[in-house]
Amino acid sequence: MTATDHAVELIRAAALAASDKLATDQLAFDVSEQLAITDAFLLASGGNDRQVRAIVEEVEDKLRELGAKPIRREGHRDGRWVLLDYGDVVIHVQHAEEREFYALERLWRDCPLIELPAEISGPPAPTA
Repeated sequence: MTATDHAVELIRAAALAASDKLATDQLAFDVSEQLAITDAFLLASGGNDRQVRAIVEEVEDKLRELGAKPIRREGHRDGRWVLLDYGDVVIHVQHAEEREFYALERLWRDCPLIELPAEISGPPAPTA
């Protein structure tokens, strides 16, 4: 099983929204084979707490335009690591320090990457 078209659409829209607020190091993973509760993860970084919150607000606004509402939102107050759970997708927006420390991409590196729109600058895809 792979991520649904709807999940991929939400991930790409969220990545574009995050990019509008200068999010860095964006990666998206198809986790549908490993997790029964969601299809995809998006990871994005912000340079400071204020930027993390701005990224989150932009993502929420853009996904709301697509008719998606988060089931759960955690960490917004602190602005260090915000998790947005939309059911089909989970979006992690982390302060750069948290991103480096927790290194979620290492946990999910065996999952297929979801290609993000060309306008988004992120790290190169890992090679085997």
